Amino acid sequence: MLSMRAGTSYNGLMNTSVAWANHVPWMREALIEAAKAVAWGDVPIGAVAVRDGVVIGRGHNRREADADPTAHAEMFALREAARVARTWRLDGVTLYCTLEPCAMCAGAMVLARLRRLVWAADDPKGGAGGSVLEVLNHPRLNHRMEIIRGVLAEEAAAQLRDFFARLRSADPDLG
Repeated sequence: MLSMRAGTSYNGLMNTSVAWANHVPWMREALIEAAKAVAWGDVPIGAVAVRDGVVIGRGHNRREADADPTAHAEMFALREAARVARTWRLDGVTLYCTLEPCAMCAGAMVLARLRRLVWAADDPKGGAGGSVLEVLNHPRLNHRMEIIRGVLAEEAAAQLRDFFARLRSADPDLG
């Protein structure tokens, strides 16, 4: 079950600032990306990288289409952002993801020196932002980023639930 602590920042406190509303349009863009993954038969996870109010990277899961275990939405968005920025250092970038990142993606975010990560739904089975592992702001790593969680969590969780419900109804052995 996905956790949906809507409106919480990394420290678990409610974020009621006007700035919170500024993240909603970008998360909607990530949800649009997530919907694209379904066309490839993939889990609907999307990501959008934003710098100075402009999208510089986008991605959606393509593991099934590419037969690639690393073809995660976040990886595509980070690669495109680095290409556009012409540097691997993405310290001025905010990444919006529809699901808490896995260990691989979280590690890439730390290595990219992201300024901020905003995600929608927590992932209690594989999240590396604190749900299962703490990679994003691990005390022994050399980079810390701002974390905002829960932006449009209900919408992202519904997208995932609907996908898996359709998958199970198509193949009852998955249930």
